[in-house]
Amino acid sequence: MYSLTPTWTAKKTALDLLSRCEYGRYELQQKLLNKGFELSDIDEAVEFCREHHYLDDLRYAKDQIKQHVKKGHGERRIRQDLHVKHVRSEVIDQALAEEPQNWFELAKLSVKKYLEDNLTCESYEHSKQVRFLQYRGFSPEQIQYALNPE
Repeated sequence: MYSLTPTWTAKKTALDLLSRCEYGRYELQQKLLNKGFELSDIDEAVEFCREHHYLDDLRYAKDQIKQHVKKGHGERRIRQDLHVKHVRSEVIDQALAEEPQNWFELAKLSVKKYLEDNLTCESYEHSKQVRFLQYRGFSPEQIQYALNPE
């Protein structure tokens, strides 16, 4: 009877995971580690996927940026999330440069969507809106732009 080697099993599992969605190097390593594979097999599987372009941190970062933008998140939140997922700063910078956004307009759109055009100048409401946009990862300048009525 033919049995799969542990390395091939780790490679097969990595390919199965990557066929469903994009993962960064760190996330894929963690998934394989959680499945009980040995570190040497994980490293070999990850390197195999990287060499064959199944795994690409830049492509992953761009995909994550698109998902965050759809949710109305700002650049700061996106950067923080990618750092938590161990994506290198150079890769994040490149991905953001290749996926340009108008962060000011996105901040304005996010607050309008969230507050359904009920912008008020009352200090409590204004503070709530500022906190919402800060949580979303927008800069003070972007928040000011989004909350200033035209």
